Amino acid sequence: MQYRTLGRTGVQVSTLALGAMNFGAIGNTTQDEATAIVDAALEAGVNLIDTADMYSAGGSEEMVGKAIAGRRDDIVLATKATMPMGDERNHRGSSRRWLVTALDDSLRRLGVDHVDLYQIHRWDPTTSDEETLSALTDLQRAGKIRYFGTSTFPAHRIVQAQWAAREHRLGRYVTEQPSYSILQRGVEAHVLPVAEEYGLGVLVWSPLASGWLTGAIREGGEVATNRSAFMPDRFDLSRPHNRARLDAVERLAGVADEAGLTLIQLALGFVTAHPAVTCALIGPRTLDHLRSQLAAADTVLSADVLDAIDAIVAPGTDLAAHEKFDAPPALLDAALRRR
Repeated sequence: MQYRTLGRTGVQVSTLALGAMNFGAIGNTTQDEATAIVDAALEAGVNLIDTADMYSAGGSEEMVGKAIAGRRDDIVLATKATMPMGDERNHRGSSRRWLVTALDDSLRRLGVDHVDLYQIHRWDPTTSDEETLSALTDLQRAGKIRYFGTSTFPAHRIVQAQWAAREHRLGRYVTEQPSYSILQRGVEAHVLPVAEEYGLGVLVWSPLASGWLTGAIREGGEVATNRSAFMPDRFDLSRPHNRARLDAVERLAGVADEAGLTLIQLALGFVTAHPAVTCALIGPRTLDHLRSQLAAADTVLSADVLDAIDAIVAPGTDLAAHEKFDAPPALLDAALRRR
């Protein structure tokens, strides 16, 4: 396993980190299975575990807490808030009122007195940067969080938040967690350059493109990923963007074969090759999934292989731009752009 410094924090983290979204109802993963995955990941040298309050409505955090009991100090523990936790309208967002409550709830579920990295899961357009950063700074000073970061923020919001922290003399975000894979390279155009400019650590989610880059989706075969059941549109091959993804996957599989790699090794080696990326979050549902992904821990792609990937999916290109999850709200809701 390789290790890199998380932004400018001085904290060393493994280049493959364990994402726990599949723990619980989402992945139909039991506590025993989750604990076995955590055990194997830690044994392989993984030292960062990332979860969120909304994963399985808190179930993921509870499973992670039980799995790491007795060895918390050896783990860089990360979680997130902002996404809705129930129907109550104020049980979401990034206001001080909610973040203080949400963090206490997360700490209780995890069975710890602090988390190392607390992330704002999505940009909340209804809350000012000063409000959010002020709350996070106070929580940091109280010892409940060590650092705070963002997830899936557009580049301009990352810059705005850095400016607000300086303007109001508050703590600043030190990490960003974007979606990034061979098939979704749009963040290379703006987000990753901004992260480098501000010295942010970058934790990449969905480096296997929701299963497209695992080898489970090939021409002439049946779609066989856990996500296909609850996100069928993402795998509907009658849609042009999905056909484009499948065509790219077939060509990428040839590049991997020629390089003597699995498609998973190619995909994970690609994202960790970018100089802005600190680590790739892998989200295994089973031990077999974990082992196939850990095989990429020391994968280093040659310039020729990276050039071959660029020829299939051009730098800065998203093959499914509508799945970026960082569009300004006014583009998605007509009421926000009309008077």
